[in-house]
Amino acid sequence: MSLGERSGHVLVVDDERPIRRLLRMYLSDAGFAVTEAAEGAEALAQVRQGGIDLVLLDLMLPDMDGVEVCRRLRETTALPVIMVTARGDEEQRVAGLEVGADDYVAKPFSAPEVVARVRAVLRRVRGPRETPDELRAGPVTLHVAARRVEREGAEVSLTRLEFDLLAELAGRPGVVFTRERLLEDVWGYQSSVGAKTVDVHVANLRRKLGEDIGITAVRGVGYRLEPAAGA
Repeated sequence: MSLGERSGHVLVVDDERPIRRLLRMYLSDAGFAVTEAAEGAEALAQVRQGGIDLVLLDLMLPDMDGVEVCRRLRETTALPVIMVTARGDEEQRVAGLEVGADDYVAKPFSAPEVVARVRAVLRRVRGPRETPDELRAGPVTLHVAARRVEREGAEVSLTRLEFDLLAELAGRPGVVFTRERLLEDVWGYQSSVGAKTVDVHVANLRRKLGEDIGITAVRGVGYRLEPAAGA
């Protein structure tokens, strides 16, 4: 499934196939391209081929441990690495961080939490995305710095989350955002907030600003903002 714009390319390194498949499913649904590796040597070879943006690296591998894999990666690349460790194994966790890992998650993990950590590390590495001061959503204009919304010259009052949601969609017209990604980017990944919350806020935007603002539901995935004509 193509989501229009990929969020990045993640290499999942784990010798347990069910774990790799689980992470692939969640990462793919969140807009990432995913490559799998079952051993350290295979992971290093994949990185040498290029195109990887982040490595999700299990510590316990059959040919070499994840600390050694991370050490070898750091000899040739600054790719972000998230270590996957056994819960409570503080010594290995510290060892991973000391050789250059950017973050860690402990098994058993929550797959949505892993996706959130991947996004957070990539955002930190890439730095803030520049956003134009003025965005368009159909006949609506968003003045980003002033946090003001106008339709045909008349100002419309939005809540903070409504504004942030519309700005997120309008900042990348044509890109499909999953509900989970919108929760992470707009709500800050609050696990207590359900995906239905996104639907409610989209409905509020349509009610306040009109159905013609260009937010389209992509069945079974999420939402996109249609690009303006001629864009």
